[in-house]
Amino acid sequence: MKKLVLLILGFILGALAMYFYCANNKLNIDNMTETPTPKGMITPDEITELTQAYNPRYDTISNTIFKDVPGGDNRSSWYSLKDLRDYLTIAEQKANDLKYTMDGVRLYLGAHPPVDNIPGYTTLLFVPTGTPMTSEGKMINLAVQGGDGSPDIPGAPGFDHGTQGMPPGINYPQ
Repeated sequence: MKKLVLLILGFILGALAMYFYCANNKLNIDNMTETPTPKGMITPDEITELTQAYNPRYDTISNTIFKDVPGGDNRSSWYSLKDLRDYLTIAEQKANDLKYTMDGVRLYLGAHPPVDNIPGYTTLLFVPTGTPMTSEGKMINLAVQGGDGSPDIPGAPGFDHGTQGMPPGINYPQ
């Protein structure tokens, strides 16, 4: 009987200790599902610094290729969240069809073709990247990824046609 009382007392003390521990640490499900900060996240000040560092290149392009085009070349592209999410879903499905595991996207600078002797604006092109699926029965891909990311997935669709800045040559922030 004495052992049973000690066992019940132990459960009660343990439950109380857990209650106070959880209450003091505010442990809840919301904190456990917080999105981790991705590698490469930068501050608005860093965005300003990087876009200003691009100014000499932009000026060279605008003063030579776009010298007769009002507003100069395009400095930014805007994409809706819906379009980006839809593209990523389609790209992942296509990668899977091509027997690749999509693990990212690579952004390429591109330019639209000239129309009526007016140079095409600079654009950003999204291209899915990944690694070929292996049939060795592995449940987890243990390949070490280098700092350059995975290669482009051949045959997978890209994504383009974002909305340009207004005016095209305006710097950050818009």
